[in-house]
Amino acid sequence: MRDLKIPAQRHPEKAHRPDNAQPKKPAWIRVKAPGGEGYAETRKIMRDNNLVTVCEEAGCPNVGECWNQGHATMMIMGEVCTRACSFCNIATGKPPEDLDPFEPGRVAHAVQKLGLNHVVITSVDRDDVEDGGADHFAQTIRAIRHRSPETTIEILTPDFLRCDPSVLETVVAARPDVFNHNLETVPGLYPEVRPGARYFHSLRLLQRVKELDPTMFTKSGIMVGLGETRQQVIQVMEDMRAADIDFLTIGQYLQPTPKHHAVDRFVTPEEFAAYEKAAYGKGFLMVSATPLTRSSYHAGDDFARLRDARQAKVAGR
Repeated sequence: MRDLKIPAQRHPEKAHRPDNAQPKKPAWIRVKAPGGEGYAETRKIMRDNNLVTVCEEAGCPNVGECWNQGHATMMIMGEVCTRACSFCNIATGKPPEDLDPFEPGRVAHAVQKLGLNHVVITSVDRDDVEDGGADHFAQTIRAIRHRSPETTIEILTPDFLRCDPSVLETVVAARPDVFNHNLETVPGLYPEVRPGARYFHSLRLLQRVKELDPTMFTKSGIMVGLGETRQQVIQVMEDMRAADIDFLTIGQYLQPTPKHHAVDRFVTPEEFAAYEKAAYGKGFLMVSATPLTRSSYHAGDDFARLRDARQAKVAGR
């Protein structure tokens, strides 16, 4: 992959200011408050099994819809992240506890209890752990396979930036159905949005997954509305395809609190549709690009379409 020219940052003074006023959300980004019988049952299962979900921790706008359907993205390895990304609402600092060896079993029990056909497992970054939690991911995948062999598994991993590169092999060997790692934004915004990460390292991580197992689906996503340009987004699409990434998600960035990175603008549904068309033109098997798109939003349905798209491509249709 060729190097990218890093463009000048736009509006850097807006990030991480305590007086960042949050702009009024347009009609297309508003959602109903969570509630309902299905929501309550999903919440109870999470609480009974002492599990953390990124749905709650990150303040996902789709939590009501997903939980009412019994879908939740489980977040392993604790509630405290060792990174401090300016877009993210998850607590940051030094994690107070070691990894819980019983957590993979509890996750597997919850997946079985919910009767999930498809599950998404993500985590905080754990730079304090030698392998970044790679073996913990592998154990969780194996535990789910043991209890729910028909359930397809999607993982959304950290970048394992400070680990030996071989730790990735541990995760891939556990054979998740989808390996997702989000690039989050365009490279020019990394210093202010994702300062603890490296754009090309994340790209190489996903490329390496394909080298280790060419049959494994790879997936990545970005947010828009952070200050990027259309040209920069198109370049990220091309970089992803150079890394043989199958599935792209693009969603609107929503500022969690006034202390987080400011929303530069709300991208219109028409612009999202144009991004989707451009991405399919680049060769992605699957694209989800809407204001409310998140990595695990409708993940099960999208996975079924992803498999169909691969089969159609193999068949030459």
